[in-house]
Amino acid sequence: MNKPSMALGGRFDLDQLNEDISVNEAKMTEPGFWDDQRKAQKLIDENNRLKLKYDNFNSLVKKVDDLKVNLELLEESDDADLEKEFNDELSETQKELDSYRLSLLLNGKYDENNAIVEIHPGAGGTESQDWGSMLFRMYERWAEQNGFSVSVEDYQPGDVAGINSVTFLVTGPNAYGYLKSEKGVHRLVRISPFDSAGRRHTSFASVDVMPELDDTVSVDINPEDLRVDVFRSSGAGGQHINKTSSAVRITHLPTGIVTSSQAQRSQLQNRVTAMNMLKSKLYEREQEKKEAEKAKIEGKQLDIGWGSQIRSYVFHPYTMVKDHRTNYETGNGQAVMDGDLNPFINAYLQWNLKQKNPK
Repeated sequence: MNKPSMALGGRFDLDQLNEDISVNEAKMTEPGFWDDQRKAQKLIDENNRLKLKYDNFNSLVKKVDDLKVNLELLEESDDADLEKEFNDELSETQKELDSYRLSLLLNGKYDENNAIVEIHPGAGGTESQDWGSMLFRMYERWAEQNGFSVSVEDYQPGDVAGINSVTFLVTGPNAYGYLKSEKGVHRLVRISPFDSAGRRHTSFASVDVMPELDDTVSVDINPEDLRVDVFRSSGAGGQHINKTSSAVRITHLPTGIVTSSQAQRSQLQNRVTAMNMLKSKLYEREQEKKEAEKAKIEGKQLDIGWGSQIRSYVFHPYTMVKDHRTNYETGNGQAVMDGDLNPFINAYLQWNLKQKNPK
């Protein structure tokens, strides 16, 4: 039996993490800590995240140590039940280690935030709209498998099948840090189930990903720049929306950015949700502008933009899913569509780190 290689490694300073927790806890005992409740709550939330990271690390260390002991026992016996139990524990711990290594790559300013995701099918009618719904299902499955929750804020069904668009919030630690890898155009090649002649079709859908921002991030929005439309939700989309909601659509006139929400229980709640999404979109737009200006000054060529094709999903004449940034690919396309995205996310985070630190 081969011994498992499960070294924790990585850029992880446990002593520094412990010190940061102690510093935060000291601040919590200072007089006047609750004078600014928003600031105080933000510090508490941050400290809870640090504690969770600390506890998870120690839990992994213990599991790896236990596996080493169990492996020594297994090598001295010929117990099939013990071997099965060991392999099950090894597989589960390996998954936790992979997740831990992924988290080490998340150091962006808003990586720890929830993620707002939008999917818009490209030209092509029913075929592209069906592709959009397939991507939505893929992200729902990924979220479910990785402990995230999904709430649909706006769902516009396709004319025959699929979706015209969908906006959903993925909630959980580092949701944005993981899903930012999905931003871009996704291309599908398959035999169309909507083509009676059984011909091969190519479809496109764009995925936009933004961090959900809290009140500590200031984005200047002039009310006079907004057009707010209120309409009754049609109820299309089944379980994805609240059929009795008063839907709200907000258009930012200077940029043409549109956000809408129909999933909340009241018109006021939908307006707040749509405004928060607009805030995230405007902030993201401003950050992209700054990055483009910085790249221009430094003489860099930005190959990856909003309109760029980032990944191809080929199901005919062969099966392959390939990311065009990292060149990571797999022949198990069905697993990817069932939510197995972590290898792609890991490859992207590694690639992105190299882009930022080419040396």
